[in-house]
Amino acid sequence: MIPLDSPRRRRLPPLLRRAWYSLNQTFRRRIAHTGVTPDQFTALRTLLEGDSLGMTQRTLTEAMSSDPNTVASLLERMEEAGWIERRPHESDRRAYRIRLLPGGQEKYREVRDLAVGLQSDVLADLPESERERFLEQLEVVAQACRRAAEASAKVPSR
Repeated sequence: MIPLDSPRRRRLPPLLRRAWYSLNQTFRRRIAHTGVTPDQFTALRTLLEGDSLGMTQRTLTEAMSSDPNTVASLLERMEEAGWIERRPHESDRRAYRIRLLPGGQEKYREVRDLAVGLQSDVLADLPESERERFLEQLEVVAQACRRAAEASAKVPSR
């Protein structure tokens, strides 16, 4: 059996990185004319699909699999653009509720078809009967990666 780290084997980290980088760059190019970035689109979609009362920044950060500083900067720009609003949380004085405004919903609708089209284009290389199964398996891998990250965060560094 070939070792997992053999150059002759497919390896998860470079494959995931290449897939993510290529997908992100292609999406960035396809939506550049809209004034929306891929991360902003993800935030718009996540807010639209989330709690109608709005989400906290922490919840949004986790849902986007991002880091707090990136999301904070992203939200600042989105608020300035009139796509979202931040209001004090009703029970947590340290938190804010982030809600999508009509301008953000409009931006989401403007970019949605481009996002769906890109996903369709990329998945078209797989037989149609295997596409959903591939996405299910990718979700399993993503969840395993998240669990590994959470477990490693609990281990003291040396």
